[in-house]
Order: sequence, then structure tokens, then C-alpha cells
Amino acid sequence: MPRKPKRPCSFPGCPNLTDGRFCPEHERQEQRRYEKYDRDKTSKRRYGRAWKRIRDRYIHAHPLCERCLAEGRYVKAEQVHHIKPLSEGGSHNDENLMSLCTACHAKIHAERGDRWHTHSDG
Repeated sequence: MPRKPKRPCSFPGCPNLTDGRFCPEHERQEQRRYEKYDRDKTSKRRYGRAWKRIRDRYIHAHPLCERCLAEGRYVKAEQVHHIKPLSEGGSHNDENLMSLCTACHAKIHAERGDRWHTHSDG
């Protein structure tokens, strides 16, 4: 199946081509910037080392995107999503987690409007 053509990195002045929004080098910089300036302090407390261990264990056990799999597509999961956001009383329990590809994760948050509100759930 043909793939989409690569596009320029969104970082100002970067000539690199990428499949996502940023090239690998600037993806790390953007994540650090987001963590430092955009993510609220209460969310930072919820996503520490313990979350990284939970996330790694869950994605190892569920390596495919659960939404895509339900539609019969096999897509590698890249993120772990909280079905009920932590800001709304959700937890890190397996029943509240879902492994997703980046596209499905972005779609869920776009539908909820999370990018433009103060709560975030990772």
C-alpha cells in the first residue's frame, strides 16, 4: 500500500522531511517544551516515573492500536490513552487504559476538544 509523502518538519527553519509533524530531533524538543510550558502542574504530578512503568508494561502487553484492531487493521500502538481522564477521576488501572496509534489518539482528543481546554489525560 502506498504511503503518504514526507513533509517538511514544522520546526521553524528545519529542512528535514518527516512522516509526522516534527523530525525526530525536533520532536524531542517539542515534547520538552510542552512538558515545561503547556502541561498544567497537576497533570505533571500524575505522569511521573510510575506512569512510565505502567505505560511501558501496558503497551508491551497490547502492541497494536485497539481502535484500529476493532476495525480489522493492524497498526502499531504508540501511545496509551486513559479512557476516563485522570482529571475526571480516572485511574491508571488497565480497565481505564487503551493502546492507540498516534492518529487514533489525536482523533479522540480532537473529538473531545482536549487540546484547547485545561484538562489533559495523556
